[in-house]
Parts: sequence; structure tokens; C-alpha cells
Amino acid sequence: MNVEIPSHVSDLAAGLGAGVPYALKVLAGRLADDPDMGRPSGLPGILTVTVDGDVFEDCPDLAVGYIREPGRVVIRHVAPASSVEPEADAGEREHEQGPPADPALTAVTVREVADAWCRITRLLRRHAPDSYAALRPGASPGAVAAVEGELGIRIPVELSVLWLLTAGDDGVDGSGCLPGNRALMTLDAVVGVHRRQMDSQARHEAAYADRPECEPSTVWKAAWIPVVTRGPSDRTSGLYLDTETGHLGRWSRYNDDFVEELDTLVTYLEETADMLEAPSLATRDKPGLVDGALVWLGGIDPGRQSRWRPLAR
Repeated sequence: MNVEIPSHVSDLAAGLGAGVPYALKVLAGRLADDPDMGRPSGLPGILTVTVDGDVFEDCPDLAVGYIREPGRVVIRHVAPASSVEPEADAGEREHEQGPPADPALTAVTVREVADAWCRITRLLRRHAPDSYAALRPGASPGAVAAVEGELGIRIPVELSVLWLLTAGDDGVDGSGCLPGNRALMTLDAVVGVHRRQMDSQARHEAAYADRPECEPSTVWKAAWIPVVTRGPSDRTSGLYLDTETGHLGRWSRYNDDFVEELDTLVTYLEETADMLEAPSLATRDKPGLVDGALVWLGGIDPGRQSRWRPLAR
């Protein structure tokens, strides 16, 4: 039986831990001999098998989803088992953080994020190598858990998967690779901005404490996770992920730009990939190149505009 591991799954596996790609190869060998070893998941045609991470160096426990087709097996997704399977104290966690994640929905989300990011990085690698090189390697599960502890809220699976693939964008000449030349924030920046905005909210509430007739407006919510900034080193504005609604919103350190977007993180990444793959159909922004870097026309520095060339596909 032939077992296939698509490129986006390999990329995701590398971000989960140095030992995960090897663990997947071992699992592929087992699936070749016993393709029915998994158990049915909530997704049609998808079987799930768990991998004991203790058997491999630098490898968490894994939940791996695959499909069996005539003559072949295709591994469709891989994720830390803790993000898919409810833990033993699930009742307590449900009381504190809501019901456990639906394994089927988690599997879909993992695949959607990994696929969209793979499409983006595939084009960067081919056409904008400087921008591709500016992307940081994926964070470890432990680093993501540390951010979760610092923020005091659960990191949604879509953001966890993205951080496992890349832990931020250092940019090229002040430009990130996302529309408007925005940049995916580093994990340290996420914690720093969240803390700063929470302090701003506390000061705002204190200023209204002696004015009961006035209701203070919301400057920041604990459930908002900053994920994108105006530029790699610009912390003045960007996009946050609302963990309660799943939608993105705009934030500003001056508290003058709070607008909920219609996008989720998944649709935001998918639309970015769509615009890069079909630049002539892009509506929100126009992707182009300045030497070896991806530069979006909507946020271009006037000094580089004469060197900008539209991305041809």
C-alpha cells in the first residue's frame, strides 16, 4: 500500500517538533502494512490514529488523520493530540474554558490553515525569496503554550497551527508579506502588545471610576489576541483575533481604529493566497515585487514605488 504525505502536512509536521517528520515516516510504514489501523473520525472518510510522542525524540503526542483510497493512503492532517483530544479532566476544563474542541472541526481547521499558508509560502519561495527568507521558523508547541499562559486565554487552533508553521515575519525593508505590507507578529510581540493594550483598558476604566453616569468604552478585551501589525517593527496598529467570535478586527495603540472584520483567520489567509495566485483578480490589494521581495501596492513606501512591478502569474 502506497502512503502519501502531502507537502503542507510535511511543513506542518516540521513545525511541531524536530522528531515529528520521522514519527510520520514510521507511521506511514505502519499504515502501509495496516491501512485500517485508525478509528473513524467525525469527518466522512477520515480515519484518525494517535502517535505516542514518548517513543520519539522532540515529538509531542500526535493525532493524525488520513484517508484510505484504492491502492493508497493519504495523510491529510497532523496536530498535537492535546489540541484535538479532550483531556482526562475534561469536565473541569469545560467549566473553565467551554466545551472541548470537536475533533472533526479541528481537523478541518488544521488542514485549511496549513493549505493556505503552504500556498502563500510556495509562491514566496518561487517569486519573492527575500520575503520567504524573512519568515521565522515555526514555534514549538511549548512556546505556543507559554504564550497561552502569558495571555491567560486558550489559543484557538487556527492560530496555534499558523504559529507552528511560522513564528512571525521579520519583513524586508519594513514590509511584511501580508496585504498592505502587514506582518505576522512574533510571539514576543503578541504578548507585549496584549499586555500594553490590557494596561490601557485598565487605565481607561480607572479614569471613569468616579463618573458613574458615564459608561467607559472598550479599549481592549482579554479575548483579543493581536496577530498582525502594520509592519515588522511597527506596533502602532494591526489586526487582532477575537477568540470569542473567531473574527478579525482592527486595533490601534491610540484606540482610534476598532472595526470588526468579516474575515476569520482562515478566510484572511485563503484570500491572501488567492490574490497571490491570481493577481489580476485581486481586489483588496495588488501584489508585486521590488527586487526579491513581495510588496503590496496598497501599503508601498513612495520611495520604492518606481521599482515596483506587478506580480505576473
